[in-house]
Amino acid sequence: MTASPPQPALASSAILERNGRFLLIRRRNPPAADMFAFPGGRTEQGESPEQTALREFFEETGIEARDPMLFATYDLKTENANGMIETHFLLSVFRVSADASLEAIAGDDAVDQGWYTLEEIRALPVPASVLDCVEKLTAGPG
Repeated sequence: MTASPPQPALASSAILERNGRFLLIRRRNPPAADMFAFPGGRTEQGESPEQTALREFFEETGIEARDPMLFATYDLKTENANGMIETHFLLSVFRVSADASLEAIAGDDAVDQGWYTLEEIRALPVPASVLDCVEKLTAGPG
């Protein structure tokens, strides 16, 4: 009997942009340890995707974001060497706003944080979904 693939876990992340720079955190924990990503994480029981995005953003940056607007969704799977699905996440990515005077302080799963341009992000170890979002946001109309 073969094991059935894991049920997808729900997760959300949040994009905060200031002057063409995007706030990214460097993850502390596997499976994304040492990768740069938007603040985010798994949905807790009873949370909406929007609530998850705002909670995780605060936990990982110390900034209380607001006005979450759905920007993109991703069906993310990782496979082991045998081609079996190891992890499966349904990720909702939101754009958020926050007080411009607030400064991010890395916390929780974030070991570090910073503001990065598209060109800088292309040189960082980031999930494909992060690069995809930033490229879409910086592409402009048309």
